[in-house]
Amino acid sequence: MDWLLLISAGLMEIIGVIGLKRVAQNNNWMNNLILIGGFVISFQLLVRAMETIPLATAYAVWTGVGTVGAAIVGMIFFKESKGWLRLGCILGVIFSVIGLKVIG
Repeated sequence: MDWLLLISAGLMEIIGVIGLKRVAQNNNWMNNLILIGGFVISFQLLVRAMETIPLATAYAVWTGVGTVGAAIVGMIFFKESKGWLRLGCILGVIFSVIGLKVIG
């Protein structure tokens, strides 16, 4: 259950980052609500997951999901670069998070 909370926390971090980008483009109440709501829920879920998951593993997974998710959202919805080097770096983040889980 805690791993589901942790993955959900990472997904909500992506929602918060989407809100952050939207606020940068158009600062209105709806975009601020997405920004604040996404991060508040993300932090609450992260705190719950960290009750049983070690700090280093939980934080690595949470930031990894957020980083990879934000990069993919940026490429799909905000027309950011899809270069091979960028995709390789994203893959590196994924392997690093998996590595920390395996050795952690």
